[in-house]
Amino acid sequence: METILFYFFSAFMVLSALMVITVHNPVRAAFFLVLTFFASAVVWLLLEAEFLAVILIIVYVGAVMVLFLFVVMMLDINITELKAGFVKNLPLAIAVALVMFGTIYYVVGGDQFGIEHFATPDRHAADYSNIAELGKLLYTEYVFAFEIAAVILLVGIVAAISLTLRRRPNTRHQKIEDQIAVKSEDRLRVVEVAPHARKGER
Repeated sequence: METILFYFFSAFMVLSALMVITVHNPVRAAFFLVLTFFASAVVWLLLEAEFLAVILIIVYVGAVMVLFLFVVMMLDINITELKAGFVKNLPLAIAVALVMFGTIYYVVGGDQFGIEHFATPDRHAADYSNIAELGKLLYTEYVFAFEIAAVILLVGIVAAISLTLRRRPNTRHQKIEDQIAVKSEDRLRVVEVAPHARKGER
C-alpha cells in the first residue's frame, strides 16, 4: 500500500509541476504549484520526514505562495508580450532543457545514486525524532549553506518589494529624504484668528 501511495503522489507531483510551466494564466500556475507542494509533502511523510512535510506546507504553501500571488497580481503581467517571443526562443529553450536534464541525470543517475548503492532503510522506533537529527546536521555540517540560503531569501524579499514599487502615473509616493529633513517649524504653523471674525474673513 505504501508503494502504491508513493508512486501515485509522485506521478501527481510531476503532472502538477508540468501544469505549472504549461498553463498560460500565472495565477493558475501558482495554484498548480500549491498542488505540487502538497504532493511533495505526502512523499516526505512516506519517507518518515514528518518535519520537512509540515514545514513544506507551512512555509511554502502558507507564506511563499501568498507572496507569489501578491507579486503576480501587482505586476500586471501582460500575457501577450510574454507569448510574443515564444516561437523564436523555442529552439534555445529546448537546448537548455536538454542540457539541464542531462546534468541532472549525470548527477543523480544510477551510477552515483542508484538503488544498488543503498541498503533498505530500517524502520525507526516510535521515539525517533527526525527534527533532532535534522538540527544536528543543519547547524553543524551544513550551517554555511543554511546561512547562504537565508541571504538568498532576504534578497528575494527585497527584489519582490522593488518590483511592486514601480512608478505609475497619478499615484502618490513617499519621499523619505523629505520626511527625514523636515523640521518642527515646518510641521506646525500657528495662525491668529480674531475672536469675532465673520465667516469668510481671515
